[in-house]
Amino acid sequence: MKQYVYIVQASLEPSKCKIGKTNDIERRLKEYNNMTGKSKENIYQYLFVCETKDMAQLENDIKKKFATLREEKSREIYFYNFSLFNDYIKFIKSHKMFVKEIFIKPDEKKHIVKIIKKTTPSLQERGLSRKDVMQKAQNIDNDEFYTRYEDVEKELSMYDKRIWKNKVIFCNCDDAVDTDNRNTSAFALYFLQNFKELGLKKLICTHYGGVVDLFNQGGVGYIFTKDGFREFKEYPKGYTGSFDAELSLKILDEEADIVCTNPPFSRAIDYWNITIKSGKKFIIISNIANPITKAFIPYFKNNQVWAGYNRVDKYLNLKRELVEASGHWYTNIPINNRPKYKQLKIIPLKEIPDKYKRYDDNKMLIVDNCYIPNDYQQPFAVSARPILNGILEKGYKIIGHNESYIPNINGKECFRRVLVQQI
Repeated sequence: MKQYVYIVQASLEPSKCKIGKTNDIERRLKEYNNMTGKSKENIYQYLFVCETKDMAQLENDIKKKFATLREEKSREIYFYNFSLFNDYIKFIKSHKMFVKEIFIKPDEKKHIVKIIKKTTPSLQERGLSRKDVMQKAQNIDNDEFYTRYEDVEKELSMYDKRIWKNKVIFCNCDDAVDTDNRNTSAFALYFLQNFKELGLKKLICTHYGGVVDLFNQGGVGYIFTKDGFREFKEYPKGYTGSFDAELSLKILDEEADIVCTNPPFSRAIDYWNITIKSGKKFIIISNIANPITKAFIPYFKNNQVWAGYNRVDKYLNLKRELVEASGHWYTNIPINNRPKYKQLKIIPLKEIPDKYKRYDDNKMLIVDNCYIPNDYQQPFAVSARPILNGILEKGYKIIGHNESYIPNINGKECFRRVLVQQI
């Protein structure tokens, strides 16, 4: 008798799937669709079926591998999205008990296309310059953004896995957790999915019970905790879920080792102040213009924060459509051999092309396009870009009175920068 392992999904539950074993795939599907109390419209279909040498062993190994992605109450239910589905399939096909693929849903990739409803035109197509983008970035006040899972994964996978070992991760800016992954923060989902691999001690996520309910969790704040195999939610009386709520501050102070989230852009000043003063390690998303913004310059100047690996330009809005906002990752975790060092062009002043160097009305040198003079001893002005690319780690420092520098050329005010000088 042949043995099979399958992945099945109900039509009205696109964020979930079930993984099981059977000797009769036709009979098993009929059993799902004849369950007592099930809606007739909620039709089950196979997403994947394979033949296996030992279905019990393969199913047990799947349960162990994806323990963090199984629903807390019904352990047969798993989180589902296209990337997770690929992970399940990849693991099954690489297993020693796998024999051959019998069926896979043919048009599965359309699941992602439904989210991205339009392509984003280039800056040139929109008639914008990089200066326009930076000026717009400094005025972002819309906090109704979802961070995409791929952006979280891209950044966090860059760090040495050893930094996570036995650590308590705190996601404290509306990082909801739900059985429906569409109502789960990308940060929470990443750490749930990689909890065992990273060797985490505990994950704590808070949901903000504000007017705008990004994750459809209701207007009451809560705290989700994963401690080993235990997962639970708490709804403390009067708790809003805000990062500056008394209970959130207590968790930050007494439990958290690493903070990782996307704080609201409109409250970034408060968030940075609280987080940096806490002395905890952090990896967060914030405005790309922060290195040249007065409230944040001291942190870069005093080496309390530096850029992470990647910028983040795309998010999802409440309708799950792609929108743009100029963000970047920031951290206080050491970064060695930053890839963006290669974008810095540190050469003698006379070798910098004239179109990328000039002097303003105060005779202050201004350099663009990541050109940096290595034989110039006076202060000079740069944009945020060299700071994000790691110039402060290459023998230069921010100088001045913790304020951005606004050049004037021929009496015309130019876009703000920051003054740096070779150490």
